[in-house]
Amino acid sequence: MNRLGELISELAPSGVPYLALGDVARYSDTRVNASELDETNFVGVGNLVADKGGRVDASHPPNSARLTAYEPGDILIGNIRPYLRKVWRATNAGGCSGDVLAIRIAQECRESLNSKFLYYLLSSDGFFAYNMRHAKGAKMPRGDKLAILSFRIPVPPIEIQREIVAVLDRFTQLEAELAAQLAVELAARRAQYSYHLRSAVLPAGDIAWTTLGQATLNHDRKRRPVTRADRQDGEFPYYGANGIQDYVHDFLFDGTFLLVGEDGSVKNRDGTPILNWASGKIWVNNHAHVLTAASEEFNLRYLYYYLATVDVTAYVTGGTQPKINQRNLNKIPVPVVRREFQDRVVIMLDKFDALVNDISNGLPAELAARRKQYEYYCDRLLTFKELAA
Repeated sequence: MNRLGELISELAPSGVPYLALGDVARYSDTRVNASELDETNFVGVGNLVADKGGRVDASHPPNSARLTAYEPGDILIGNIRPYLRKVWRATNAGGCSGDVLAIRIAQECRESLNSKFLYYLLSSDGFFAYNMRHAKGAKMPRGDKLAILSFRIPVPPIEIQREIVAVLDRFTQLEAELAAQLAVELAARRAQYSYHLRSAVLPAGDIAWTTLGQATLNHDRKRRPVTRADRQDGEFPYYGANGIQDYVHDFLFDGTFLLVGEDGSVKNRDGTPILNWASGKIWVNNHAHVLTAASEEFNLRYLYYYLATVDVTAYVTGGTQPKINQRNLNKIPVPVVRREFQDRVVIMLDKFDALVNDISNGLPAELAARRKQYEYYCDRLLTFKELAA
């Protein structure tokens, strides 16, 4: 940081010029054939990761014959719902969908503007806030391409840009190392949780059994699917088979519910069902069964934990489109155990669940603090006194 201060004092004592992004960069105007792309070099908005998470390989090929080409060093930004903060600096050449903007430094500016420096500018909180202020559309906001090119950026001397990049790269590397440690810790926590889950849900000795259809009430008749195009943005979670798919302006259910995947995503690799625990006002489409306890004899949370140990493969029908229909769902066996036992199991497993997912302790808290620190220093490092005209 001292080195950076020295460079600024030496090379930009009176400030640095601020320019419109469009003065130094353009949207890619080159094209590539879809036949030249695969899952590793096609970038759709769906495989850009939210919160500046970069990209993952695509799960499907492009649906257009010709696409916008990108080059190494281009900055790719997801243009749907800018608040998701999807951005990636390309490390290879490829093609992207129309919902992804490929921003390329102008040829005549490449000696004076560092690509990584531009990436840090366009992944800053300030840029995303600006982008949202100028976004168009309520249901599905999109960044305004002209407004984006009007975004003003500082362009300090190239030596200062390189030093800032080096500092922010170090922060990024430290964060990545901490995230890797966290992944190992969470894997160990989940293994411990899984062990206690399977060993705790059934008492010793003989057990009486009933069926899930007898233990729960089914509310599937109230479900209603809404196509993505017809959804209105709002505050209420919109659930599908494998969890929250969106947030919408209205709700169908109000309470606490056990959701079981009905079709598409119905089971995990170990055969256990796809489950979601939903509380409050929610909307559920027709891909998830909606259950509550049939009586005080059953603790719904206990049924959630118990079902997480059951192999439901025998209750799944269909090949290309797996399904657990309501009739088969109702056949799944459920233990009849004392309510006191169920309540004790829930208390214990809720504690383990918090241990696995709690972000307020240990490495998760440290990682969250590191990210706040990064955002703070990123904002400071990318803010300059503007050079007087």
